[in-house]
Amino acid sequence: MKIFLDTANIEHIRHGVRMGVVAGVTTNPTILSREGKVDYQKLVKEICSMVPGPVSTEVLSQDGEGMVAEARDMAKWAENIVIKIPATLEGLEATSVLSGENIKVNFTLCFTLNQAVLGAAAGAAFISPFVGRLDDIGEDGMEVVADIVEYLDSSESRTQVIAASIRHPQHCLMAARIGAHIATVPYEVLLAMMKHPLTDSGIERFRDDWRRVMAREGLL
Repeated sequence: MKIFLDTANIEHIRHGVRMGVVAGVTTNPTILSREGKVDYQKLVKEICSMVPGPVSTEVLSQDGEGMVAEARDMAKWAENIVIKIPATLEGLEATSVLSGENIKVNFTLCFTLNQAVLGAAAGAAFISPFVGRLDDIGEDGMEVVADIVEYLDSSESRTQVIAASIRHPQHCLMAARIGAHIATVPYEVLLAMMKHPLTDSGIERFRDDWRRVMAREGLL
């Protein structure tokens, strides 16, 4: 399973890429707004230049024609741009048009297998089921991801599943177990994935044992 960062923070992206584990980035208007007053196009282009894989950026239009027009413009920003299109009827039509023009679409805000089936049929390169938001309303978000993965695998579809709205490392673990192609995670979750108290205590014990050895030999 590949790891994407769900952020528009340049320093966080730079750190993730430096660690060698970040294969792509996803953004949306909410995430971009957290970076304050920014030049949207300039920021996305900078992210694209840093990241080795796909960078998803989202349209703001709600009608199909507007989505397509925005997407065509955004697609020119960088070779690794992917356009996030919402899972609506208008979005479905836009996805069909854009995929026919070889513009990669991330079919986002997906909450059901039905939406995913239609998004894949329309040619979306990626489907993004939102795990955390489903969990928030008492549904099992990861079960929806599992259903989508199973369907796409059985139909031999080339569409990839991005487990999105990830809230904690356990979500990543479950996404990996059910075969999600990608998990897009907040920076804080990425850091938490590497943390374990036994690792920290083990390192400290190794240091303490080595200090005692050195002291015994008179080398401290």
